[in-house]
Amino acid sequence: MTASTRQRGDLPAVGRPAGSDLALLAVALAAVSTSGPLIAATVAPALAIAFWRNAMAAGVLLPVVLLRCRAELRSLDRREWRLAGLAGVLLALHFATWIPSLSFTSVASATALVATQPVWAALLSGLRGVPVGRAVWVGIGVAMSGALLLTGADLQVSSRALIGDGLALLGGAFAAMYMTAGSEVRRSVSTTTYTALCYTTTAAVLLVVCLVGRQSLTGYDAEDWLRLVALTAGAQLLGHSLFNRVLKTTSPTVVSLSILLEIPGAALIAAVFLDQRPPLLAIPAAVLLVSGLGLVIRAGSRATAPSVPVE
Repeated sequence: MTASTRQRGDLPAVGRPAGSDLALLAVALAAVSTSGPLIAATVAPALAIAFWRNAMAAGVLLPVVLLRCRAELRSLDRREWRLAGLAGVLLALHFATWIPSLSFTSVASATALVATQPVWAALLSGLRGVPVGRAVWVGIGVAMSGALLLTGADLQVSSRALIGDGLALLGGAFAAMYMTAGSEVRRSVSTTTYTALCYTTTAAVLLVVCLVGRQSLTGYDAEDWLRLVALTAGAQLLGHSLFNRVLKTTSPTVVSLSILLEIPGAALIAAVFLDQRPPLLAIPAAVLLVSGLGLVIRAGSRATAPSVPVE
């Protein structure tokens, strides 16, 4: 693929994903829903887990890119290199803020605040000059209420908890920035090339963070290494990479909002495999999440539908 054949185009703030994109989003959500239970079962520092899932994924993708996408690599311009690297740094910052937040505040608060990602994505769309209508904000509000209902946010007032809450909020903002930067790259760069560059950058940044923070990167038992491989194959290579694939044709606001469905998905998987009983509010919360996503997609479809002349 050469620079002359790559196409760029503006994505609307929201819009109805194609049928194939909806199917890919469903698969990606199922894959990323395994992330929380696998991380909970792995005896390793959380940031080290984040490093290994990105490093292993980069180790799989880089040889493919170097063998099959060398022409595309050579044709990337400075803007594309810069945006792919920026997306990798933002993903690393998401991990480096969200994961430590769990040590300062409750899991409920951290989960609820990092789930503000679609709000940040919509705000970023507005800052980029892509309008976000009132109906979209209503849908985001409905979905966010479902996330708050399920996580049971219990924001605390202590200085330590406030630090954790702030880190989790930053984690949600960085995740939205990562999705937004990724949507820019995906206009003209293939999924494989973009994800390889992004994950490599993320792994390099997290490696520095782990070394500075003296996080143990080795010494795990065989079962933990198997869980890391499963996390890489499922949540990272299948889940995150499919989200990146969908970003070519679906707005980051819709993708960010759909990721909220990971919360009930992870709860169900934890109930089956970790014997952790899901909360009673899981079903109504999931209904609100799906309803909010549907409202956003419907509003976007109306906004982007071609007008029909009146005869």
